[in-house]
Amino acid sequence: MPYDSTAPATAPPLGVGMVGYAFMGQAHSQGWRTVGRVFDLPLTPALAAVCGRDPAAVRTAAQRLGWAAAETDWRALIARDDVQLVDVCTPGDSHAEIAVAALEAGKHVLCEKPLANTVAEAEAMAAAARAARERGQVAMVGFNYRRTPALALARRMVSEGRLGDVRHVRVSYLQDWLVDPAFPLAWRLRKETAGSGALGDLGAHAIDIAQHVAGSPLAGVSAQTETFVKERPLGDGAPAGELGAVTVDDAAVFTGRLVSGALASFEVTRVAAGRKNALRVELNGTAGSLAFDLERLNELEFHDHTQAAGESGFRRILVTEHDHPYLEAWWPPGHGLGYEHTFTHQARDLVHAIATGTRPAPSFEDGLQVQKVLAAVEESAEKNCVYTPVEQPATA
Repeated sequence: MPYDSTAPATAPPLGVGMVGYAFMGQAHSQGWRTVGRVFDLPLTPALAAVCGRDPAAVRTAAQRLGWAAAETDWRALIARDDVQLVDVCTPGDSHAEIAVAALEAGKHVLCEKPLANTVAEAEAMAAAARAARERGQVAMVGFNYRRTPALALARRMVSEGRLGDVRHVRVSYLQDWLVDPAFPLAWRLRKETAGSGALGDLGAHAIDIAQHVAGSPLAGVSAQTETFVKERPLGDGAPAGELGAVTVDDAAVFTGRLVSGALASFEVTRVAAGRKNALRVELNGTAGSLAFDLERLNELEFHDHTQAAGESGFRRILVTEHDHPYLEAWWPPGHGLGYEHTFTHQARDLVHAIATGTRPAPSFEDGLQVQKVLAAVEESAEKNCVYTPVEQPATA
């Protein structure tokens, strides 16, 4: 529901504690600051504390991002009485430890994607989330692109049968920030901290979007990956010219088959010169097609194949109407939203799940399933594109 400025602020507080304050922490902070001022919520998010290892830097971040307090130990943040929800925005190597500890301490959890660095870690997190659900806690993984109104509308249209039977899904996610071989060896380029490269960073989004919008999980994949720049400057005070090994992929391409029978293709890279954040999605079905481009994120292209050939073709849907997903609380039609709003929508959905005790989407189980696809992609690439099945849940 849209925010009603005349209503009394009676919703009980939901204390949020966030671990990490870099790019994703800033984006999540924006969502938490904004959500209660836009949507009418059953709980009122309160930015209780943010955590980081550098005392001065985390205090500065707290002041800049709107957090009431700063901590330098995530265990202390979890132990705070004013924190009921722990938001994990750290590199992947710490997701499992922090999220499991928070769940065992009785907290709700939001964890950035990908859920973990390995399937084993993701399985432990999903198991902790299942146990916590019995105690009334919720756990959600942060695939924020699901909350783009145009992609949410695409999912609704597919579920309504507007495409008929989906036959093809194709996703490309292209960036260029690693084209320069002089870019330093950041944590995202080390397997021990990041898990994988473009595959986990961008491919996790691509996989989740494809499965979510099509309404079917991947059954198996055939893949190739490549690291084009194998050594990079160490930076961070290391001697000039000293290089370290890049231990993750720069790019991945893979095909797959959905459980539904549809074919899928994916390309993810961080070395596509000129492409800053180019996420493109297309679905083709027996009755029509849908296409989405993140660089035009308020638009959705739709082709209705049931129309006469002389009148059919792709048409643009401007996704700014109040009956489109999430837009009941925003601006008049025609006034578009941006990237930051996906995090506000994410916060809205999670608050409602906590208040009602319902399982949020995407859940840790969903995050585990994506992790299994990532692992299958890596296994296939190691075996020179051999088709590799993705383990399905027992209930599938």
